[in-house]
Amino acid sequence: MASKNNNKELKTEDKQLRDYELVFIISPEVEEETLEATAGSVNQFITGKGGVISGEERWGKRKLAYPIKRFLEGNYVLSRFKMKPIWSKELEANLQISEEILRHLLIKIK
Repeated sequence: MASKNNNKELKTEDKQLRDYELVFIISPEVEEETLEATAGSVNQFITGKGGVISGEERWGKRKLAYPIKRFLEGNYVLSRFKMKPIWSKELEANLQISEEILRHLLIKIK
């Protein structure tokens, strides 16, 4: 019986929106339109899955602490949003396969 209760709690938890912060670094070689399109596609994924974006900050081109894929700098973007936890894995998978995004960090805010 305990496992049925746990499954019910998990399903309820997956339906609630959680607060997240996402920082991602876009390649410095991309054109301005591609930069906008890449940031827009991340936002579109979030809103398409029922998420709500509460803020986005573009920090611009900054020097990296260490080279990533031979780049010494990158375009930083910070996004704050609410999304169902069930979609976080798919979001990270999409960020990892993107050629324009060098690195990302998704943090769940408690």
